Amino acid sequence: MFFIPGFIITYLTFPGVIVHELAHQLFCRLYKVPVFKVVYFKTGNPAGFVLHETPQNKWHSVMISIGPFIINTILGAVIALPAALPVFKFDNPSPLDYVLIYLGVSIAMHAFPSTGDGNVIWKTLKEKETPLWIKIVGYPLVGLIYAGSIGSFFWLDLLYGVGVAIGLPNLIIYILSHF
Repeated sequence: MFFIPGFIITYLTFPGVIVHELAHQLFCRLYKVPVFKVVYFKTGNPAGFVLHETPQNKWHSVMISIGPFIINTILGAVIALPAALPVFKFDNPSPLDYVLIYLGVSIAMHAFPSTGDGNVIWKTLKEKETPLWIKIVGYPLVGLIYAGSIGSFFWLDLLYGVGVAIGLPNLIIYILSHF
């Protein structure tokens, strides 16, 4: 296993960072939570962020935090899917197909919520007025977020991106071609 500094990975996969922050903003808009500032991409850590009002609804707070997992996963797969046929089935790709695969992987690999997102959920769960059902759902989510953060050191985020943008389209092609 080899080490590549995180900022290099972030620069190479900047479309995923932008979509990650856009997903937070989208969920804020969906739940009518005022957004004060959005930075889609910048040098340094964090590579992007969304500052918003604290939602009154505890479930909305959780969903805003995990919004990138939903949006980045779906968008990464949908963007890569049209390129999967020429690249993996017909062996007749164009340069655009490779760009779509790159975009799909880079977007999907930034699907994991950040530890900052996990901290927001944790804070929400610790509040006395948070309903029990949200705590039952939320505590395992926080555990998964931190496991994903540790896993990113071992390229789990890249494996996830490849799985979503390459593995999933290949699985769909396989299933459809065997009907």
